[in-house]
Amino acid sequence: MNASWSVELALGEVGLRPIRQRDHRAWREVNQRNRDWLRPWEATIPPPPHGHLAPRRPTFRQMVRHLRAEAQSGRMLPFIVTYQGQLAGQLTVAGITWGSMCSAHIGYWVDRSVAGRGVMPTAVALAVDHCFQSLGLHRVEVCIRPENGPSRRVVEKLGFREEGLRPRFLHIDGGWRDHLVFALTAEEVPQGLVRRWRQRNSALPDEGPATPRASEGAEGPSRDPSQQ
Repeated sequence: MNASWSVELALGEVGLRPIRQRDHRAWREVNQRNRDWLRPWEATIPPPPHGHLAPRRPTFRQMVRHLRAEAQSGRMLPFIVTYQGQLAGQLTVAGITWGSMCSAHIGYWVDRSVAGRGVMPTAVALAVDHCFQSLGLHRVEVCIRPENGPSRRVVEKLGFREEGLRPRFLHIDGGWRDHLVFALTAEEVPQGLVRRWRQRNSALPDEGPATPRASEGAEGPSRDPSQQ
């Protein structure tokens, strides 16, 4: 298994760990409870050409199998976000590219009941530091619909740089939507994004750098636009 995938990261009450098949019940409960809040920001599949059948929405088991296969190939890091030990959302580092780019993009969603508590900024900071310091990536970007205020506040709190607009970039909520691009490179956070976030948020514990550890729950081999 890709070592960068089978890790757990934590800071205070916020954690990241690999998604598992046994997360199904908790994931479904949180997702269904937040259905109306998440729907405007969820990726959708464009209608098929005339005469072709529309693809079916994957089951949770199929989704996890796909995510884990991508993780094992080194193209993705699909995490569950936890808060106080409970499933509180999802964060995926996707599009991992090496060679002359060494880049990736991050997508996320969080339970509305914990929004505003610094959960997602902390999770994103943990993921970015892992990408830069452990994987050796150079650039991470987050693409967000201009209307998605909560998600924009996440990257603004962390000091991501706004780079511009990508017109009709992703198919979201039934149509092609514009997205703003926010990015960071490793040179912009030489001491880590967690440290920057801790300096901006006095409520975070004054601990050392977050250290990844092997995930005890990682199983054997076998979203997405950003949203807050």
